[in-house]
Amino acid sequence: MKIKGLVDEDFVNYKLPSMFIATSKCSFKCDAECGKAVCQNLPLATVPVIDVSCKELVDRYMSNNISQSVCIGGLEPFDDATDLMAFIREFRSRCDDDIVIYTGYYENEIQPYINKLKTDFKNIVVKFGRYIPDQQPHYDEVLGVKLASDNQKGVQIC
Repeated sequence: MKIKGLVDEDFVNYKLPSMFIATSKCSFKCDAECGKAVCQNLPLATVPVIDVSCKELVDRYMSNNISQSVCIGGLEPFDDATDLMAFIREFRSRCDDDIVIYTGYYENEIQPYINKLKTDFKNIVVKFGRYIPDQQPHYDEVLGVKLASDNQKGVQIC
């Protein structure tokens, strides 16, 4: 799996302590839609790609007694859906803890992937929606954290 970063114990992106995996690709759709650079993750794009096996990531998660979920975000997880699905398959082969996917896509834009997740897996939460500047942050009950834009929401998809 190609990633840009890894935090073993993250307490910011989900209501449970999480291993945070920063993915390696993004089309920067938020910037394109706004017509200006608004992505908070833009610096991550310049970080070298790390190639790590899904098994290694899951082994690392399983050896940590603090993290109780996995959060995948950073850039855009669905822009490398092959790696995303491979990780989820490996994780689910060993653990039923929550998997949280932060995406800038809206559900209708990635419906085939969402249908696949609903059919094949359980305990998946997805944060949908692009960042739109100049909006008030709001508390999301599903994620248990504040989100930056009114159009963003966490959904327990399965």
